[in-house]
Amino acid sequence: MLKEIYIHREIETLLKALSKQFPAVVLTGPRQSGKSTLLKKIYAKTHQFISFDEPLIRQKAISDPKLFLTNVLEPTIFDEIQYIPEILSYLKILIDKDRNKRGRFILTGSQQFNLIKNLGDTLAGRVGILTLLPFSRQEKSRISLLKPRLVTIQQYFIDACLRGSFPEISVHPKIDFEAWYGSYLQTYLERDIRAIYTIGNLREFQRFMQLLAVRCSQLLNLNSLAGDLGISVNTIKKWISVLEASQLIYLLNPYYRNLGKRITKTSKVYFLDCGLVCYLAGIRDDKYLLNGPMAGALFENYIIQETIKSFLNRGRMPKIFYLRTHNELEVDLIIEKNMQIFPFEIKLTKTANTNMAEPIERFRKIFSKLDIMPGKIICLSEEEELLTPNVSIQPLDSYLKWLQDN
Repeated sequence: MLKEIYIHREIETLLKALSKQFPAVVLTGPRQSGKSTLLKKIYAKTHQFISFDEPLIRQKAISDPKLFLTNVLEPTIFDEIQYIPEILSYLKILIDKDRNKRGRFILTGSQQFNLIKNLGDTLAGRVGILTLLPFSRQEKSRISLLKPRLVTIQQYFIDACLRGSFPEISVHPKIDFEAWYGSYLQTYLERDIRAIYTIGNLREFQRFMQLLAVRCSQLLNLNSLAGDLGISVNTIKKWISVLEASQLIYLLNPYYRNLGKRITKTSKVYFLDCGLVCYLAGIRDDKYLLNGPMAGALFENYIIQETIKSFLNRGRMPKIFYLRTHNELEVDLIIEKNMQIFPFEIKLTKTANTNMAEPIERFRKIFSKLDIMPGKIICLSEEEELLTPNVSIQPLDSYLKWLQDN
């Protein structure tokens, strides 16, 4: 039996604050990201915990939601609420009877889009919504079992790819990587996909995930994916939406504000866990990880996933983009804040050079009317260094601290 190890999550303070502000709080996130563990740890002595993962409890709630809720002791945690959307309208009635009572219900769900849509229809203005992704770089640094071997940015990157960031596999290094991800994927396909979405062939869907994984950090080419799988573009669009709803992938949109028709308008696709990418792509050792054809794409995916986690752990929607113009100017990451533009290049190298600053310099020159801040190159370097008057190297930890401070 695995020893229980709890790692404090960055989102804890915000979760507690929202539960004092709203009658209900929803915590979404992919399966196994630590939602239930977090809530049990924080609210073990104060809240009743009801999991709709259990078939008997789920059946009782479905057959008579009103009767089911009469036997609930507040405050209550309802785990995996996406299985019982019918109960939301009854929760709304209970909340409306006493709108001033805070923190009555905490709901968790692994399917964001359907869950948020139903909440928007029934609990608008009555619920705070947060998203919990797998461990961030900062959270992983708290794992005492990993500290002796995780020191440099490169080691954290390797660990994020070859172990992943899901809590269970992160805190228990003896768990077999392939067995865990194989089981995770099977559970996801059988329990989430088959139960909630109408997916014809699960084997085809898994093949689709594999093809998408080897194209992480690339433009999302629907026609190419459809052609490789022999299915329609509309089916690919639906499957992309399923992965987005499951919070396994993130579509990074192009920056378009005031740039006219000069830009590519296709989204880029990133996974929210590099470990899942490596499992699907068959990458198992650090030499191939660092020197194989996906090395640069995986490092870019890692930086984007950590960026998204930093925003979501503070309860903010990521205002992040990429840039690609028709004359082949590319900037990997753009963060917009107060109408100011912060450009970043992401490079899998320890020794950045001035050539790497060229895209940002061109961006500043071509779009000089925009309020573009000095650019940064995020790489494996541990030291900050000025490359050009407008571009400098920024180590990952310095970048993450900048995100938190801004």
